[in-house]
Amino acid sequence: MTHHRPLDARLVPRFAGVRTFMRAPHTTDLAGVDAAVYGIPFDTATSFRTGTRFGPEGIRSASALLRPYNPALDVNVVETLSIVDYGDVPVSPGDTERTYGQIEEALAPLLDAGVFPLALGGDHSITLAELRALAGRHGPLALVQLDAHGDTWDEYFGQKFFHGTTFLRAHEEGLIEPAASVQAGLRGSLYGPDDLGSARTLGFTVLSCDELRELGPAGYGDLVRARTGGHPVFLSFDIDVLDPAFAPGTGTPEAGGLTTAEALSFLRALRGIALAGADVVEVSPPYDGVGQQTALAAANIAYELLSLRALTAQPR
Repeated sequence: MTHHRPLDARLVPRFAGVRTFMRAPHTTDLAGVDAAVYGIPFDTATSFRTGTRFGPEGIRSASALLRPYNPALDVNVVETLSIVDYGDVPVSPGDTERTYGQIEEALAPLLDAGVFPLALGGDHSITLAELRALAGRHGPLALVQLDAHGDTWDEYFGQKFFHGTTFLRAHEEGLIEPAASVQAGLRGSLYGPDDLGSARTLGFTVLSCDELRELGPAGYGDLVRARTGGHPVFLSFDIDVLDPAFAPGTGTPEAGGLTTAEALSFLRALRGIALAGADVVEVSPPYDGVGQQTALAAANIAYELLSLRALTAQPR
């Protein structure tokens, strides 16, 4: 059976070749595939800065630096998982609900084949479509969300489907199990004192960024494993959980966030969770620095997510 591997940077320079995630082969043939990285270049549902439609492209370019072995988790991601870049799913700029249908349709072959799906966004509205597809196969999922915002507002500009409404809609549709879900990293000014309370009322465990820091990686990992239990987990990483000093290229930056090193530590503490799917969203390359530090952080986050999956992968 085919085992897909990236190009070897010792043989082919990183600045050469077509830009795919980790320089993995681009294919839609799912035979022998364990994990597929795919892009959702959509930013119609943003409330401030646009540009996340270019997120998948930026993350792919930055991912050329990634190597097979993750020493922090002691796992060779490339040897454990047969990884491909599935390309970008079709989207309809200006039409969020039609795009949702396109995402769900595009995910169906991956889920039919038992392939782990990792999305590169795109604004955070896209996660609702991912959850619809995954919940259709697994039932309600435990949500593990690292984000500056809870995204449980009801509407923006009279619209129910926006990047700040994603997880209220997911709750209403029965796609996630709030009692098994943890939102962490929340911070910044709010519309009112009830903004965070509303998520807790729905049943989510909610940690502000300060509370997350106080808990520390080990405590956070223990909390997530206790809450998620045996539920299949969807991990959604919004790049704005990082401080703008480390990730300026995002749509709604908030001061006081995590460093890139902190974020990696919190993710690595999640060893053992049952990841069914994941995404990295809200990377906006037009607002990134000259060194593309936001895209580089996002590429490394995606790599850690694949590493977590590799730790629990069953041999084919």
